[in-house]
Amino acid sequence: MSKTNFEFLDALGQIARDKGISVDTLLDALANALVAAYKRRPDAAEEAVVTIDPDSGEIRVYGQELDDDGNVVREWDDTPDDFGRIAAQTAKQVILQRIREVERDLKYEEYAGREGDIVTGIVQQTDNRYTLLDLGKVEALLPQAEQVSYERYDHGARLKAYIVEVRKTTKGPQIVVSRSHPGLIKRLFELEVPEISSGAVEIKAAAREPGHRTKIAVWSNDPNVDPVGACVGARGSRVRMVTNELRGERVDVVPFSDDPVELIQSALAPARVREVRLDDETGTATVVVSDYQLSLAIGKEGQNARLAARLTGWRIDIKSESQLAEEESGYAGEEWAEGEWIQNEAGEMVWQPAEGGTAVSAAEWSRGAAPEAAAPEAAESNGGGEADAADAVSDPVADVDAVPAGVIEPAGSEAAGKGTA
Repeated sequence: MSKTNFEFLDALGQIARDKGISVDTLLDALANALVAAYKRRPDAAEEAVVTIDPDSGEIRVYGQELDDDGNVVREWDDTPDDFGRIAAQTAKQVILQRIREVERDLKYEEYAGREGDIVTGIVQQTDNRYTLLDLGKVEALLPQAEQVSYERYDHGARLKAYIVEVRKTTKGPQIVVSRSHPGLIKRLFELEVPEISSGAVEIKAAAREPGHRTKIAVWSNDPNVDPVGACVGARGSRVRMVTNELRGERVDVVPFSDDPVELIQSALAPARVREVRLDDETGTATVVVSDYQLSLAIGKEGQNARLAARLTGWRIDIKSESQLAEEESGYAGEEWAEGEWIQNEAGEMVWQPAEGGTAVSAAEWSRGAAPEAAAPEAAESNGGGEADAADAVSDPVADVDAVPAGVIEPAGSEAAGKGTA
């Protein structure tokens, strides 16, 4: 044993402790690299193995002869005289490379199982494509698609973000984070509300329009705990902390219910709902509110109704009391003739009764003539197609169905509710 080998092992052990790498891992990597270095010599054997004594640090090279099946039939010591110098040069390169690989693997393993978690980073770089966050050991990528449109990320600012993906690359782990994901809301409430962390309160659903407004539905697994009060906190302190982190985004906390009617009523808060009618076949909920509550229920550009539809999973149709009364009484007690409008041989539009008989022209229909009574007049009016067609400006039956006040799909619709509000 030489003093040099002892120093080599001491240095190797120190590196292993500092970098969190086992000594055996470094010795295996070094042995493999020394085999490659040995085979570059002109008199090297075709097959060889390098051994490193972990106690003394002694390095030996054994040449091998193999049969057709790959079994060792002969082995001999073929350690070169100057192999110590080669080993020293190779050891430095191998150890540095192995350290980088192990550090990359450790960083990846640290974040690989953390999709859906929240991290805090410092803004390092921002451009029109992405923002880089320094998480300490690694950097996280905040793409433009995951950013909130109006937020500005100043250099050096601290920022919380939601991990959506962890990728393994040759340069180390690439962590993709988001500021617009609905999961960010849930994680922020877990940080601020101990009852959520303990499982006493549960967030059942969340709907978010990043940068503007969020609705969450909460449920209590403990009858002694008020879920909404726990999330809001004393004088709104807890929800205010979430709002501040989201830079002013409004957060509505509503109680969750297994009853769709109660859930829809709560989801449309702060509007007060008078009645909810459910159609299970179409998945539509017709919501009736007071006339003065209609605009509040729909919200600015339909935002309140859209978020409620996403939160509940129902297609929401909001009507005021006066609109509903007008629809229900508009054609009450009236009977409508069955039939269809068709074009006759002269090119004019006529009403053909379903039970048969003489067709009625548009002009006769507009004068209120019944199909039976108008039969002679219809016969006399043949040839006057141009005048009758001019009178038929619009289909008289086109206005039978009343136009709904505003239907909001669960997935959200920009046009829905605008005209009504």
